[in-house]
Order: sequence, then structure tokens, then C-alpha cells
Amino acid sequence: MDCVVTGGNVKVLAKAIHSLSRIGDDLYVEPEEDGLALRSVNSARSAYACFLFAPLFFSRYTIPAGHTFRCKMPIKSVQAVFRSLASLEKTVEKCHIELDDQKNRLTFTLHCKHGLLKTHNLSFQDSESLQAVFDRDSCANVFKAQPRLLVDTVVHFPSSLEEVTVSVSDERMWVRNHVDDEAGDLQSKAMLTELCLASDEFDHFAVQVHNSVTFCLKELRGLLVFAESTGLPISMYFDEPGSPVVLSVTDSVLEGNFVLATLSDDDSRKNVTELTQSLPPPPPDDFMNDDIDSYLIAMDTSIAPGPSSKGPPTPPLPKQPAAANHRTRTHSEEEEKEGDQTANSGRPPDKKFCSLFFGSMIPPSSQMSTQPMKSQNVLASDSEDDT
Repeated sequence: MDCVVTGGNVKVLAKAIHSLSRIGDDLYVEPEEDGLALRSVNSARSAYACFLFAPLFFSRYTIPAGHTFRCKMPIKSVQAVFRSLASLEKTVEKCHIELDDQKNRLTFTLHCKHGLLKTHNLSFQDSESLQAVFDRDSCANVFKAQPRLLVDTVVHFPSSLEEVTVSVSDERMWVRNHVDDEAGDLQSKAMLTELCLASDEFDHFAVQVHNSVTFCLKELRGLLVFAESTGLPISMYFDEPGSPVVLSVTDSVLEGNFVLATLSDDDSRKNVTELTQSLPPPPPDDFMNDDIDSYLIAMDTSIAPGPSSKGPPTPPLPKQPAAANHRTRTHSEEEEKEGDQTANSGRPPDKKFCSLFFGSMIPPSSQMSTQPMKSQNVLASDSEDDT
């Protein structure tokens, strides 16, 4: 592999690598005939990102014929090559990326002004091809907007916010911070922020299904940094909760796709409702069917005096407290059972990020026929830990 990036494209490549660092810890490098693919995925496999740079993006792009090369390396080591983004455009004239087969190193050489060379020899590991299965063209809701619109929207949310919820109608889009249902008292004290965007603020606004999706904000911020620096509009594709949301930037020489898992709480509520409806009714209380209890009740009814207006009521007999205590204890047990059922039915369902677009990493084509794919339901990383 031999690639040369010149001029302002060096900064674009550096911005793409910094955006991928918001996703995962490893950078997957895969030269292909249609361009150089840089990919990353988080440890939970609930977020995936890919940048594909076409051969026209490079001043020279050469890959060996009949030789497949795939590798991964720590993304922080690649970030160190493009550490100062502000000075890249002023000092770096071109970047040469070359595979050293003898030393098993991927070499990044920065040709700076005044003949200065900066060489970084990075070690790598062989890896399988990393792909995410998604079809953005089949999504019901499609939006396209300039990056400044979304940047001005997310700036109102604190940097510590993990998730946002996007709701759409025919003429509006609402973006608000997501508050966990399990928060309890904290939910009433949390500050809620919601912004409303009109359809005429978008370059393209097409809604077929009115719904809401919740996804992580960190990955969206990473793509916004790249889109704002390059001036490319951002397209958003999503369907129903639980299906992935796809954020894309496209140019004649590059394409970027961020695929993010969404929160599937509606499905959990539906399953809980269906489970509750399918449960058989509770058995009738056998209190009246018990012979001893019936005897005590009959004795209590036959001995207890009736109401009289001539004098004070007759004090209860010594045998009555046994039946009264039994009824009180049974009534208390029924209240505890009803309280438990109420608590269980009122408890919100467990929150889970559905990652249907991810399975295990796709093996090379030679292994596709022998190794079956295994799909995974994946929890989102930090935001889903039960407290």
C-alpha cells in the first residue's frame, strides 16, 4: 500500500481520524479498490463509524494486486501523528502512508516546509474485515441539514449529557435531553432542555412515521466536528426505536457513515403489557373455604350480640380475638401481596440499546462459508449500567 495525501486533504484526513477516536479505541485500516477505508467500533458494538476515501482523494493511491491487507492499531497512536490540527495546514505539505512489509510497520511520513520530515513507524495487528449491516435507504424518515444548524442545537446541552431524544412530526423536529425513567425523585429535579426545529431550516425534510429515537450524543458531536470543518451537510436516517440511526456525510471523494444504536424502551413496555395480559388470573382466596375459619366465623356471628338501644354493647367474648387476629393477619398479607403486584407493575422496564445492525465482525470471504454469523444484542456502554 502506498498513498500520498497533499494540501488541504491532510487536514481532512486528520479530522476524520479524530472523529473516529470518539467511537472506539482501535482504528481499522483496510485498503480497497474503491478507496481507503478507516473504521472504528466501540467496545459494546453499539456505535460504528467508517470513512471511505476515494482514490481521487489522494495524489497517489496504489495497492498491490491480489494481496489483501487489513490491520488494526491503537487509534491514539495515529492521533499522535496528526496531533496539532491547527498547524497542519500551515506546515505540512503532504502525508505519505506506506506499508513496510519487512518491518511490519505502517509508516506515516509528514513532509513539512523547509524540507523537514516527520516519520512515524506504527506497529499493527492483522484483523478481520469490520463491517456493520445497515440499509439507510430503507429508513422511513430522512433529513439533511447544514452542520451549523445541528452545532447550534447541541451547544445548548452540557458536555456531560450522554443521550438525546429526537422526535419528529410532519413539520417539526424536537431535540431534548433524555432522562432515565428509573431516576425516580431525581427525574423531577432534573433540568429538561428541548429545542424545536422547523422543517424549513433543513435542506431536506421527509417524515413518513411519527416517532422518537434516543441515542448517544458523544458520537454525534464527533461527526459534527468533522462536518463543520469540511462544510459538508449531514444526513440523518432513522426508523423506529430500537433500529439504528445513521448519520452520513458525502462528497465526491469521501463518504462517512456513523451508525448508532437507539434505545428500545417501547418494545420492553409492550412485552411487559403482553406478559401481564397473558398471565392467568390469580386463584380465589381460600379464606372462606377453610373449615376452621368458617367455624370461627360462624361462632363469632352466633355469639356476638345484636345492636341494642337500651344499654352499652356487650363486651366481646374471649374467643373473638382469635378470629379477629386471623382476619387482620390475612388482610395484611393480602395488602402486602397487592402492594408487591402494584410495585412490580409500576416499575419501568429495563432500558436496553438494540444493536441489530451488529453481529460479530465479518470474517474474510474465504471463511464466510464455513463460519456462521452470530448476532448479538448489545447493551450500550456506560449509559446503561444499572445503578
